[in-house]
Amino acid sequence: MKNSLPSGGRWHVGASGLSWHGPVTRRAVTAFVAMLAMIVALLPATAQAADTPTQDVIVRMADNSVNGANLIEAAGGTVTAELSIIDGYRAEVPTDAIATLTALGEVHSITPNGTVHLLGWEDASNISRYNPKKYRGSMYSVAVNQTYTAAYWNAGYTGDGVDIALIDSGVVPVDGLTVAGKVINGPDLSFESQSDDLRYLDTFGHGTHLAGIIAGRASAVSGNPTLAAKDHFVGMAPDARIISIKVADHEGATDVSQVIAAIDWVVQHRQDNGMNIRVLNLSFGTDATQHYTMDPLAYAVEQAWEAGIVVVVAAGNDGNASPLRNPATDPFVITVGAADSHGGQNSRMTQSDFSSCGDWSRPVDLLAPGKSIVSLRNPGSSADDSYPDARVSDQWFLGSGTSQAAAVVSGAAAVIIEQRPDITPDQLKELITGTATSLNRADALCRGAGLLNLYNAYITPTPSAAAAVQHFKPSTAGGTLEGARGTDHLEHEGVALEGEQDIFGNAWDGASWSTAAAAGASWSGGEWNGASWSGASWSGASWSGASWSGASWSGASWSGASWSGASWSSKTWSGASWSGASWSGASWSGASWSSNAWLGLSWNGPAGMV
Repeated sequence: MKNSLPSGGRWHVGASGLSWHGPVTRRAVTAFVAMLAMIVALLPATAQAADTPTQDVIVRMADNSVNGANLIEAAGGTVTAELSIIDGYRAEVPTDAIATLTALGEVHSITPNGTVHLLGWEDASNISRYNPKKYRGSMYSVAVNQTYTAAYWNAGYTGDGVDIALIDSGVVPVDGLTVAGKVINGPDLSFESQSDDLRYLDTFGHGTHLAGIIAGRASAVSGNPTLAAKDHFVGMAPDARIISIKVADHEGATDVSQVIAAIDWVVQHRQDNGMNIRVLNLSFGTDATQHYTMDPLAYAVEQAWEAGIVVVVAAGNDGNASPLRNPATDPFVITVGAADSHGGQNSRMTQSDFSSCGDWSRPVDLLAPGKSIVSLRNPGSSADDSYPDARVSDQWFLGSGTSQAAAVVSGAAAVIIEQRPDITPDQLKELITGTATSLNRADALCRGAGLLNLYNAYITPTPSAAAAVQHFKPSTAGGTLEGARGTDHLEHEGVALEGEQDIFGNAWDGASWSTAAAAGASWSGGEWNGASWSGASWSGASWSGASWSGASWSGASWSGASWSGASWSSKTWSGASWSGASWSGASWSGASWSSNAWLGLSWNGPAGMV
């Protein structure tokens, strides 16, 4: 019996695991030899001395055509790992050389490499000593000991009946996401939708990791999740359902136009065929400086908010001195930063060093655990293959980022909504920020209201609509699509996606789109912005002049050995758990779902995933 309510936010690699920090950046080649000469000339003499103090850092390149290893070595540093997922490197760099390297246009950012020791063992490969009841990054610890989600679980609130839209890299059916009805595929809007072997599947690893945090539930779990979570994997809202909308490929590459199309789809179809989408998790962000009141991406998330969907956005992983990512800059949504337990109790928690903080005009709203979080592993994904040391076991994977923190808050929103079905997004935001635990150790811009505290939220009455209303100026979408992208651009066959066009090369008309989006009419069957976005039926020219249909997306680079081996084409991913009723059953293949525009039985960087 559920008790009544009492009255009265690309992958960063380190010992702490991985965090998605954005889509793949593509830029033009620069004069590399001249650049090396310049950096050597600018370096202080002490930076090249053998006994100069060094720092363990992550160097992310803004131009992936440049050999960043040579730049680092020219600065007197040593590359210790290549991080191709983020076009970056882990390196030991002289402290005196960091500022010089950072000032180069070819370098996107340099951030400290976070480290953590897990109960005394050095890396995730030593799985025999992993104990979910003690390790601070386990979902048991995050949910029960840090955010006090057990207050809801013990009262019978587990997110049942609440759907959470996850716009990300897709999901795969690993244990924890195979309980009947756990995941429904929305449209696959990624470049991999052209491959029958890859459509809807998470080839990157990010979406599966977040889905586990949000709503994972191991198949062996029954009864009260507070008890079960000690021995089995349980996410924040274990009985909520994930609606997966895939926009990113195996490199994490996606464009703003794909993300906006996905948000529009969520808004327009939020109540179709028994769905009840009340939460949207968006761990995507660009470095755009276009003001939110003009930005089309901000406009899209505001449309979701006004439609009654709680939009949770990751702040970004650019470091404490960095501005928020777009659309985390929009003040209406819930922008989440990552908290770090430092291996101790909640009283020692502060913001993670990688978590973007914003500024006084728009700081984060609150923090949630986001450092060294253990969630579901996606065997065969690019993250899993590239970073085997992040594997905690054959089922679990270690990750850090504001993406993970946002996932925690999205799951929290689902259990609150089950308890209070009539709560509005404004009221929910007021509730969780008003009941957060203050973290005085954290910088004011970084901590926002403090750390998510679901016990306080549970015992606190719902704020009145009048008290919760937000009075910010709304976005008009009067800006540009290019302005929403910031500095990061996709490239195909040597041509960058720039200007007022989507991935199909169709012209972008912000005025007509915003009118259609506000009316819930931006999607017409499987068409959005004048083109079919429906998997194998994609056709016509892309922005680069190449066809999206046929061999151009089903060749060796997409379905060859690297992606069609046992990990992706065997029974592992095509068994009953994936194609059974919960994934493609009759409820998702009716007339409105299986028209010519949608061919499957089921619908389904950093500027990018964070």
